[in-house]
Amino acid sequence: MSASPPMATRGRRVAITGYGVVAPCGLGKQAFWNGLNGPSLTGGRTVEIADWDPLPYFANPKEARRADRFEQFALAAADECFIQSGRPTAEPGRFGVILGTGVGGLRSTQEQIEVLLEKGERRVSPFLVPMMMANAAGAAISMRYGLQGPNETVVTACAAATHAIGYAARLVAWGMIDACVTGGSESAGCSIGESAFGNMTALSTVGHSRPFSPERDGFVLGEGAGVLMLEEWQSAADRGATILGEVLGAASNADAHHITAPAPGGTGAIVCMNSALSDAGLSPGDIKQLNAHGTSTPLNDAAEAAAVTAVFGPGGVPVTSTKGVTGHALGAAGALEAVALLLSMEHRLIPPTAGTTVLDEGMEIDLVMGAARPWTPGPAMSNSLGFGGHNGSIILAPGA
Repeated sequence: MSASPPMATRGRRVAITGYGVVAPCGLGKQAFWNGLNGPSLTGGRTVEIADWDPLPYFANPKEARRADRFEQFALAAADECFIQSGRPTAEPGRFGVILGTGVGGLRSTQEQIEVLLEKGERRVSPFLVPMMMANAAGAAISMRYGLQGPNETVVTACAAATHAIGYAARLVAWGMIDACVTGGSESAGCSIGESAFGNMTALSTVGHSRPFSPERDGFVLGEGAGVLMLEEWQSAADRGATILGEVLGAASNADAHHITAPAPGGTGAIVCMNSALSDAGLSPGDIKQLNAHGTSTPLNDAAEAAAVTAVFGPGGVPVTSTKGVTGHALGAAGALEAVALLLSMEHRLIPPTAGTTVLDEGMEIDLVMGAARPWTPGPAMSNSLGFGGHNGSIILAPGA
C-alpha cells in the first residue's frame, strides 16, 4: 500500500472558514455540540432526525418534494456553512463541490419501486433519476450557489466523506481551485436499508451503539450531513474571514482483504494513518485527539483499536467515537466527525464515547468515557473505514 502524495510539500495552506451540520442529535452546530455531550442512543436499530422539515431550505414545497432526503440534508448543512463563512472570493470556475455519500437516494428508490409494484410503470415518478443518483446533493449545491468548478461525488461506503474532504483539500492545496464545499450526506434508514444491514448482522440487536465496549454487537444506523467550506488560506485571510481550522493532511488506501470485514489487526488502517501523518509532516506525538471510526461492531472496533495502538502506542492519544449519539451515518459519518473535531477545538473539550462505560479487554487505547475531557487543541485525526476495505484519515488543526 503506497502513501498518498504529500500535501505538505504541495504549497498552499487550506483554511476551513465555515461548516454546517444536521444530525439526529442536533440540527445546527450548537445543538449538535450539545448532543455530542448528551445521552447515548437507545432502543432502535436506526435513528432519524425527528420532525425533519425541509421547507426552510427550498423555494417551495414542490421543489422540496423533488429532492431525496439526503439531498435535503446536504442543502441544509450547506446553508449553515455559507452563512458562517460568507461567500469566498473565488471565481465560479475555481469554486468546487466535492461531496461524499454511501448510497445516495435510497429512500426515493424504495418509494418508487413500491409505486411500480402497486400502481404500475406509468405511475413511477419522472423525477426518480435525479432523486436517486448519488451525485444529486453535490449537483444541487453547485446550482444553488453558482459553483462551476469541479463537482464530483465520492462513493466509498463509510469512508466517503473523509475521502471527499481530503480530495477537496488537495485540489485547493495544489492550486487547481481556490475554494470548495465538501463533506457528505446520507439517509439510508428506510426499510430496505434497515433490512439489508440487519440481515448481514451489522446492526445492533438491542438498539445500543457501544463503541469499543465488550458489550458491542453492531451499529445503530444514523443519517445526516456535514458540509465544510475550504479556502486557500491567504485568500480567506485577505477577505477577513474567520479561519476556524486548517486541513493539514489526508490519506486513502485499501485493505484489499474482504468486502465487509477489516484487515486483521487493522493493517490497512495503520498504513492509512501513517500516510496521513506523513502527508501533514507530523509525527504520532503531534496528534492530540483521534476521532475513531468506532462503529460498535466487533471486528471493526478490534481492528481499529489495534491499529491506533500500533501507530500511537498504548494510551498514546485520547480517542473518542461520536457514533453513540449520531448513529452510523455511513457515507456522511466522516463529515459529522470532522465537524465534531472543529467543535471540540472551539470548546476545548473532547466529547465522551456515549454508550460505553468499560473498555473491552485487550484494547490499549485511551478512550474518553463518561464525561467530556478538557484538552489543549492541536492537530487531530479522524478515521473512516468503509465496506470494500476503504480506509480514510484526515488531520485537522485549529485556525488562526
